[in-house]
Amino acid sequence: MSNAASSPQPIHVIGGGLAGSEAAWQIAQAGVPVILHEMRGVPGIRTDAHQTDGLAELVCSNSFRSDDWEYNAVGLLHAEMRALGSIIMECGDAHQVPAGGALAVDRDGFSQAVTARLEAHPLVTILKMTGEESLSFFDAIAPIIHADSIDFDIAWRQSRYDKEGPGGDAAAYVNCPMNKEQYEAFIDALLGGPKAEFKDWENVPYFDGCLPIEVMAERGRETLRHGPMKPVGLTNPRNPTVKAHAIVQLRQDNALGTLFNMVGFQTKLKHGAQAETFRMIPGLQNAQFARLGGLHRNTYLNSPQLLDKQLRMKSMPRLRFAGQVTGVEGYVESAAMGLLTGRLAAAQALGRDLSAPPPETAMGALVEHITGGHLEGSKFQPMNINYGLLPPLEAPKVDEDGKRIHPKERGRAKKRLQSIRAMEALKAWRDA
Repeated sequence: MSNAASSPQPIHVIGGGLAGSEAAWQIAQAGVPVILHEMRGVPGIRTDAHQTDGLAELVCSNSFRSDDWEYNAVGLLHAEMRALGSIIMECGDAHQVPAGGALAVDRDGFSQAVTARLEAHPLVTILKMTGEESLSFFDAIAPIIHADSIDFDIAWRQSRYDKEGPGGDAAAYVNCPMNKEQYEAFIDALLGGPKAEFKDWENVPYFDGCLPIEVMAERGRETLRHGPMKPVGLTNPRNPTVKAHAIVQLRQDNALGTLFNMVGFQTKLKHGAQAETFRMIPGLQNAQFARLGGLHRNTYLNSPQLLDKQLRMKSMPRLRFAGQVTGVEGYVESAAMGLLTGRLAAAQALGRDLSAPPPETAMGALVEHITGGHLEGSKFQPMNINYGLLPPLEAPKVDEDGKRIHPKERGRAKKRLQSIRAMEALKAWRDA
């Protein structure tokens, strides 16, 4: 992203993903013209990962993860972005689908809404551009299944621990149970199935937060039972006294409820093997796939060496960076960096001084991490937002009413205090 020092020349934003769309919106809302460059609107130009030519397309999951701002770091990031007028959060809220305690969206409706709002903004110009850089860690895509092909004589609807989501639905997920024998056969099929080979990419690492399911299985036969297939917090209404050995969950993918994605089932299995293997799951024996899984790559900068705390390239300060390329991981984190970069660029274009939010905020903590918060001498790696990035607080021993907090609950109480502190600091920064 480049910006001019004089007032107010257009700012150019390269890329119309989550970060670019958010950056463009923030710049325009500040009263500065913006030109958004995006290649996928050009006829015949499409990446292997994207399915449409819309802005802010969600390539992997349709989930923005937990929406609990008090006790979850990504939920806190949601709240901060809402407080700053995020187009990504506004459109996400408007197009949410049931997802328990998470915020998930109808991916097509969401992308169309972001595109429409940016196209309608009088200070936004969208230009189509050609060319694509080599996109350096692997990221994987989970399959999507037609809801009417799920066998609900076996599967049932329930959110883990019956937790209600933002829309109030406590039965947002479809659950497919496995006994031990079925689980072991499934693991054998994952390990033995043919995988897509990418010889040119073979030395590129996976991001641990989005591992292909067969890679998780390779780390140990029980790994999936303690990850995406964990059977806790769920009760089969047809056999409530028997606990499943493992459970596969599906999450609604569109507003109509006609499509469901397989939660945590990113994969590099070849397409024929995917259909055969995933139909081994009870309830999915007749599954029809709207989309099979796959892989795409993401590039990220060595940001601690290259970027300052304004997210500018040290060697060329007219350029700013946002999104996954900075070394944040996740939809929300990427959009948050777009939001911040847009505000910083607009402030400079208008001749105003603006620093990044304080490190007590989730957004500020991400900036601190990607611009030097990792250990010296260690390799910089992409990072999701988490409470470990925020400055520590002592865990409280009593609550607001003076009642003793059980030691096991003090960590949770500490997160709430960190979240409250973050929102207070964010609002003070916004209103300064």
